[in-house]
Amino acid sequence: MKNAYFKYVVALLLFGSNGVVASYILLNSYEIVYLRTLIGSIFLIFVFALSKQKAQFWKNKFHFLYLVISSVAMGASWIFLFEAYTQIGVSIATLAYYCGPVIVMILSPLIFKEKMTSAKLLGFFAVIIGMLCVNGQAFTQGRISLGLIFGILSAIMYVIMVVFNKKAVSITGLENATCQLVISFITVAIFMGLKQGFSVNVMEGNLLPILILGVINTGIGCYFYFSSIGQLPVQSVSILGYLEPLSALIFSAAILGEKLSLVQIAGAVLILGGAAYGELFRSGNKLKEAKGEN
Repeated sequence: MKNAYFKYVVALLLFGSNGVVASYILLNSYEIVYLRTLIGSIFLIFVFALSKQKAQFWKNKFHFLYLVISSVAMGASWIFLFEAYTQIGVSIATLAYYCGPVIVMILSPLIFKEKMTSAKLLGFFAVIIGMLCVNGQAFTQGRISLGLIFGILSAIMYVIMVVFNKKAVSITGLENATCQLVISFITVAIFMGLKQGFSVNVMEGNLLPILILGVINTGIGCYFYFSSIGQLPVQSVSILGYLEPLSALIFSAAILGEKLSLVQIAGAVLILGGAAYGELFRSGNKLKEAKGEN
């Protein structure tokens, strides 16, 4: 259990540093995601082969189709997110992206037949108010930046990714992560091929951060993440999950020198607090229901 906690926390911190690492790569967003998914896919395929697991994804065609949709959405989400990093900075892009879990929470009564609760609604309204605080000046002046739009689109793609991944119930763990990353790579590769071809001009100084992003942040990060969450309690996964956006805000402030105003900090607290409150309340209810059934 301690090993699972360690791997999960390390994975979250790695994911939280994605924007910082990407800031040192002088490529456009889809080139960065293309290289990230390529290197990460090769790494996970290698790990999957070493694990000597048998591939099962092809046995249920509907579940595999759900996973394909989820993977395409993940590739698109990363492209939008990395473009948002470039245009509006890591901190605000991360906060926009983290509206995704709240959208999933609000849609869950319709999609997963979960009950709509006052906690979910309260969390949703907290996130909306938080977004207004973070981007208040842009809203009041009637100028919504393209970077913010990309951040919101990344959140929408996140919703599609999570919803369809949850429907692929027969494909789990390392196999799920490997399939998801490989299909995401194919998606991004097709997009990039149509846009500019497959060649990427990688300058010498970009090679190290690209390898860090691909091998460590994506390959090792995904392996640690998917190999640990199945061994941890639902509440622990939910609580610790918010280390990712919090660490992204801390890393961007400490390393990149990005600063939020007091109003934006209050907005960040509302966004992360609202999302966490609604998610933890839902997890707690699930645990109570499970104990009642037993």
